[in-house]
Amino acid sequence: MIDWERVTELREEIGAEDFDEVAELFLAEVAEAIDRLEAGAGNAKIVEEEMHFLKGAALNLGFQAVSALCQTGEKAAAQGDPHAVPDGEVRKVFDASQTEFVGELPKRFAA
Repeated sequence: MIDWERVTELREEIGAEDFDEVAELFLAEVAEAIDRLEAGAGNAKIVEEEMHFLKGAALNLGFQAVSALCQTGEKAAAQGDPHAVPDGEVRKVFDASQTEFVGELPKRFAA
């Protein structure tokens, strides 16, 4: 679910002291985007836009499963199918990924 190599790379790029703030901001922004996605379900343009945002944000922080799911949804919505990814699936995968991320992060970067 999580690409830990990407997480390590990002943490090294921005510095350990700023990483927690970036991760917290990411989690909040993604939660908001999922809310917008769910509110716009059925609207191909909204689904495409939110899936695109989510795909990029998730990929940036190593949320591989979320990014892959959103790529599928974005492509389908661009072709007029906003229902290719079942309602609630992005939130489900994000929640599971977030649980893994929050649980594993302290272990992986213990001082």
